[in-house]
Amino acid sequence: MVNCAGIQILHKAEEFTFEDYEKVMRINADAVFEMSQLAARVMLPRGNGKIINLASMTSFVAGLDVAAYTASKGAVAQMTKAFSNEGAPRGIQVNAVAPGYIMTKMNRDFFQDKEASWRIFRRIAAGRWGKPEDIAAGAGMYLQM
Repeated sequence: MVNCAGIQILHKAEEFTFEDYEKVMRINADAVFEMSQLAARVMLPRGNGKIINLASMTSFVAGLDVAAYTASKGAVAQMTKAFSNEGAPRGIQVNAVAPGYIMTKMNRDFFQDKEASWRIFRRIAAGRWGKPEDIAAGAGMYLQM
């Protein structure tokens, strides 16, 4: 099972409404918990299964203007570890893929803002924005293990 749903709302931390914060957390973190739990309940009686969660580089390094997104993806990273600790001894593999900036509709504002895009791009070691196929390759690796 792959948990890959996610949203991002851009605001300065002090301008974020609690309603927007809750929305990001519900979709990005709460849904991962609930879906992982439901999947584990199906996988445990079989004694095997794989769960892959989409975390983010912001799970480990906070981004700008994405406080709720950063918090939600930090939660996903920790949840993945917790589910892995409990699932591994019982045949359930739980892993996460934590990409950086990927060319998706969700990141369109970053791409269109030349200054923001340059700030981000100059820190990308690969010298290019990531593509969804890059993430699929990482997730596919876990599925083949």
